[in-house]
Amino acid sequence: MKRTILFAVGLIAASTVVMAGTTAPSDVSFDDQGAIANTLSGAAGDPESGKTIMRTRGLGNCIACHEVSELSDFPFHGDIGPSLDGVAGRWSAEELRGIVANAKMTFPDTMMPAFYKTDGFIRPGNGFTGKAAEGELEPLLSAQQIEDVVAYLLTLKEE
Repeated sequence: MKRTILFAVGLIAASTVVMAGTTAPSDVSFDDQGAIANTLSGAAGDPESGKTIMRTRGLGNCIACHEVSELSDFPFHGDIGPSLDGVAGRWSAEELRGIVANAKMTFPDTMMPAFYKTDGFIRPGNGFTGKAAEGELEPLLSAQQIEDVVAYLLTLKEE
């Protein structure tokens, strides 16, 4: 019985540590230029996962708007946003994290969606369909997915 209780306490403590490492979208702290100093997930990003997110329609789908020469095997690169080739030489990890999380904090007039935002949206759906979502929305990408995209972007250096 004592072992079971100790095991349960250990699991609760471990889950609290994991949860404590993730910054909720509403708690993200941007600096004056829109950068985010600290990791959102409490863990390092995985560049391979970030690469997958960049090219996957149901996730980030970054290549729909941005050209990335390294991902030229994947179709339908857009030219709405700037090319991301060499982006690691133009922006720091903190700046990239801020841009991916909510680009409007750096570029107020951008068309880029906020990938880590859950509130403050205009919801015209009720006026048209009556089916607008109520309450806080889920972010488009998780904290770890943001870190993964940033890790991949940091591999895109000028040659």
